[in-house]
Amino acid sequence: MKNKCLLVKISALVIGLLSFSAHGQDRFANVTIETVPVAGNISMLIGQGGNIGVSAGDDGILIIDDQFAPLADRIKAALEALGSDSPKFLLNTHFHGDHVGGNAEFGAESVIVAHENVRIRMAGGDAPAVALPVVTYDDDVSIHFNGETVTLIHMPRGHTDTDSVVYFEESDVIHMGDHFFNGAFPFVDLANGGTVQGYIDNLERVLSWITDDTSVIPGHGPLASKSDLMNFYNVVKDTSIDIRVKKSQRMSAEEIVAEGLGPELESWGQGFISEEAWITTVFNSYPR
Repeated sequence: MKNKCLLVKISALVIGLLSFSAHGQDRFANVTIETVPVAGNISMLIGQGGNIGVSAGDDGILIIDDQFAPLADRIKAALEALGSDSPKFLLNTHFHGDHVGGNAEFGAESVIVAHENVRIRMAGGDAPAVALPVVTYDDDVSIHFNGETVTLIHMPRGHTDTDSVVYFEESDVIHMGDHFFNGAFPFVDLANGGTVQGYIDNLERVLSWITDDTSVIPGHGPLASKSDLMNFYNVVKDTSIDIRVKKSQRMSAEEIVAEGLGPELESWGQGFISEEAWITTVFNSYPR
């Protein structure tokens, strides 16, 4: 019962990210937007919420995700410094509020592109029409912009059932969305179509595509490389196997939490998802 309650709390927190009261906006008062050059004409914006990918060039501005609505003006100021505060395209990696919260602010001037499940889930919530994707796809779709082939590739049954990664072919940059929490345990949203095994399978797919030279933008955390993504994959895979083996030995989630995953992973539980939450997620994602 305890582990189910924990999942309910996590889901409630995520739902809470989708909307904010005026009081809730106080948490953004001191947030600044940092611009990090990545490769070619690609940059990463760090603020609060999911990292934003930016392509800036002769065709204009394209962005990936847009954090929270109260940060829109600050995001626009950072984009203006790169060429324009009005992106022509806005790509959403998935539907969580810390990645699509600014859609209503950008949607009037930007073409929003996302997997069809993003539109379904957002339309089923309280998102206004202007915030919804207007171009959707089932498996993948490519946009030709700023001399790049920009491809959104669906990652099924992973973080959620709405996720995509975005690959910039010419710059050799990939934006992982929340299929990569650099240096931290991931959030797998079981209530919205996510599965731990799907998450692992999706990481294996991406690792088979990219090279040692690929720049990797995580959904959360600092700019990374393939080796960083490989390290993340190994932690996710190895800890999930460990938890599954212990579950097969009839240990409860509470007993696995009490035993822990090892001191070498202590820092991994200091982010959004604690070690207890990760153990509970894996425990509930697989049958005994």
